[in-house]
Amino acid sequence: MAAPKKRRAPAGGQGRPGRSLALILIAMVALTGGMFLADQPTPRLGIDLAGGTSITLEAKSEPGQESAINKTNMDTAVQIMERRVNGLGVSEAEVQTQGKSNIIVNIPKGTNSAQAREQVGTTAKLYFRPVLTVAEGTPTPEPSASSSGKPTPSGSPSAPTADKGKTSATPNASATTQGRAVTGALKADSTPTPKASTTPKADATPSASAADEAAAAKLQKQFAALDCSSKASRAEAARGAKPTDMVVACSSEGDAKYVLGPSEVSGTEVDSAKAGFDQQRGMWIVNMEFTKQGSKQFQTITKKLSAQQPPQNQFAIALDGEVVSAPSVRTTLSGSAEISGSFTQQSAEDLANVLSYGALPLSFKEQSVTTVTAALGGEQLQAGLIAGAIGLALVVIYLVAYYRGLAIIALLSLLVSGILTYTLMSLLGPAIGFALNLPAVCGAIVAIGITADSFIVYFERVRDEIREGRTLRPAVERAWPRARRTILVSDFVSFLAAAVLFVVTVGKVQGFAFTLGLTTLLDVVVVFLFTKPVMTLMARTKFFASGHPWSGLDPKRLGAKPPLRRSRRVNAPTDPKEA
Repeated sequence: MAAPKKRRAPAGGQGRPGRSLALILIAMVALTGGMFLADQPTPRLGIDLAGGTSITLEAKSEPGQESAINKTNMDTAVQIMERRVNGLGVSEAEVQTQGKSNIIVNIPKGTNSAQAREQVGTTAKLYFRPVLTVAEGTPTPEPSASSSGKPTPSGSPSAPTADKGKTSATPNASATTQGRAVTGALKADSTPTPKASTTPKADATPSASAADEAAAAKLQKQFAALDCSSKASRAEAARGAKPTDMVVACSSEGDAKYVLGPSEVSGTEVDSAKAGFDQQRGMWIVNMEFTKQGSKQFQTITKKLSAQQPPQNQFAIALDGEVVSAPSVRTTLSGSAEISGSFTQQSAEDLANVLSYGALPLSFKEQSVTTVTAALGGEQLQAGLIAGAIGLALVVIYLVAYYRGLAIIALLSLLVSGILTYTLMSLLGPAIGFALNLPAVCGAIVAIGITADSFIVYFERVRDEIREGRTLRPAVERAWPRARRTILVSDFVSFLAAAVLFVVTVGKVQGFAFTLGLTTLLDVVVVFLFTKPVMTLMARTKFFASGHPWSGLDPKRLGAKPPLRRSRRVNAPTDPKEA
């Protein structure tokens, strides 16, 4: 006697709907908990809803320099622009790349948009300046009177440790001694004497004018009061500085402040800069190559600096008014230079990117500038929510009128989809910078129809099975494979359209594409893990299984055929007349 065959489990996991429901319940609880733990109970609003200015910039390159537009340089440009915008006192400004050659700058309300546009649309300003004085980044006490009756800093200036790519402040010489050393350094090699010195000197020349002394006192006061731990102070110190001026500046880390001489070499004279690992010394270094003119300029400044004592033997690499590195010079250098020190791989690569970016012929062209007031954004959001509510109400009315009891399953599925969408949008704000804008709201509204369409496909397949004469429980399982294929194909087409739209568009339209793609994926999750299991459980209830007129599955109302029954096999007749 042959062994009985094992009965195959019905498609769709008819006997285990609880597992799928438990899984999606855990996901909703985890996402909701994460939303509150991240202190992000609402989605981050885009610039068109919160109000402000949105600027779309497109990178341009000179002929023959198309390779300059690459991911490394675009990321560096984003960092520079973000520092510039935040330097204007803007909080929560967004600067991010979109595509290969576009940068989106979203500036919240309360900012001078014209000034912001000027800040973000220009190429980074990179200069090599001699270091005259360096001290810790905190403000120094009020200056005390010197023997000449003129003020001198009472703080303890400091010099960075030699051969460091990044400076470290340690007490060194007195202010008066440093002031004299600075003056001597700037007068060496027949270079123009600056109009101001960092400290008034007892041996000042009689020809010094009152204007020069006033400028020196002003610069000294700025240096003493500068607080590099404050972003606002650092931005204020860097604003309006000219290459030919003596300036005060902070290190990029904010732990040191400098008085810097006029620029000796511009960043545009850097031909290339690369980070590499020196196997012999076991350390990361940055190698720079200068242009022909830059090589001559760099040779002149390094010859002068190599003869000075610390810290006047250092040159500062100042990017947008901040010192990213201040290496010491021990010998005269020309066409190439090496910066060594306490670099990690990341810090060496970052510095190389900064130096390279200053030399690249990369500029930006404004594609679009949009200014939206908070009131207008609120009105548009309100209109969008009203449109969404009307659309949802029409869907609900249709489901109740046509599918009756089945509408409960559809509404529960829409609720689950809404919870997942809302929590994900809230979490994606701090995670990837996603901001809910008006096109994204439109994408969420369109998703209501896509999600409802998936339920309708499944319901109609079930009703078709009942029309064929099957009872509800077999009909639910037999209808699922065909409905599943249709739903997957439909959602795939929708997701593919969203993905293509996201790739080929720039700016706010990407918000629509992103939301449409996200909700399409969630539709698949909800249908598989919630709608199908709930439908299986509902089929076991008397209300639906008996075909109640309000269940939406009444066989009589659907025009069902008589139940399919097996008939006995009748032997074929032998008499031709009977046939």
